[in-house]
Amino acid sequence: MLLGSHPEIATVGELKFTALGNVERYLCSCQKEITKCPFWSEVVREVARRGYSFDFSDAGTDLHSGMSRYVRKLLRPLHRGPVLEWARDSALALSPTWRTRYPKFEELNRVVIESVCIVTGKKVVVDSSKIGLRLKYLLRNPALDVKVIRLIRDGRGVAMTYTDPARFADASDPRLRGGGMGGNRKAERLSIAAAAREWRRSNEEAEEILRQLDHSRWLEVRYEALCTRTDETLRQLFAFIGVDQDQGLPRFRSVDHHIIGNGMRLNSNEEIRLDERWRSSLDADSLKTFDSVAGDMNRRFAYN
Repeated sequence: MLLGSHPEIATVGELKFTALGNVERYLCSCQKEITKCPFWSEVVREVARRGYSFDFSDAGTDLHSGMSRYVRKLLRPLHRGPVLEWARDSALALSPTWRTRYPKFEELNRVVIESVCIVTGKKVVVDSSKIGLRLKYLLRNPALDVKVIRLIRDGRGVAMTYTDPARFADASDPRLRGGGMGGNRKAERLSIAAAAREWRRSNEEAEEILRQLDHSRWLEVRYEALCTRTDETLRQLFAFIGVDQDQGLPRFRSVDHHIIGNGMRLNSNEEIRLDERWRSSLDADSLKTFDSVAGDMNRRFAYN
């Protein structure tokens, strides 16, 4: 939302369009049902003008969309380095479904991104999908000029959100959680050990991808710096993206946003605040478990 407040940058959140649940009830950040939101209706029409249909229940922009069980199984492991990724690509190439569907994945992502640019009048789109394997294939798309922002946060804070996503990573108002449908998201909760593994593996995946990418195409940012030195960090990000870093940033919620994804988009508070609830929410046993699973990596990032 901070990046999307810049006059040259658009964001609609997670362009993979998954986990929306009941799309007839899912709320855009403008708090209209996404199927009735005027902005999204215009994006759908723009996509159609380019010869493609766009359905929120199966948008086709997710890598798994329409794939066979064989392909889905091959796509399940996180990115694992050049040798194993070569093996994955070789196995995928044997699948007729992959050979048919993958070009459609590339093309539809391009069309949706271009449509968002046309509807917003902006030239840059931020995709906050945060899926490493998706990034791998977006980087291969010749129609896209992709730059990568790697946002790192203390692993204990991230693990805390996985243990109770409704409480720690959703809208403040319980009625607006789950995309506006409420609920406690109990089925998504992870144990602290599983949460620590998820955080560690996602960072291992990020490092494998970035190791093969020229440093001019990616930038590392710390969550803590974004929260405590917001203006300075945003100027750094704007310079990296290639937009005017001297543009004054308005109150970020005063801008017309149409975002899907994390439930905080449905809050009204404009305060940018460092969230360190893990210090009081994780007990000694949980912290010990996290440390046994991911403590070495957390310390490598200078979180002690």
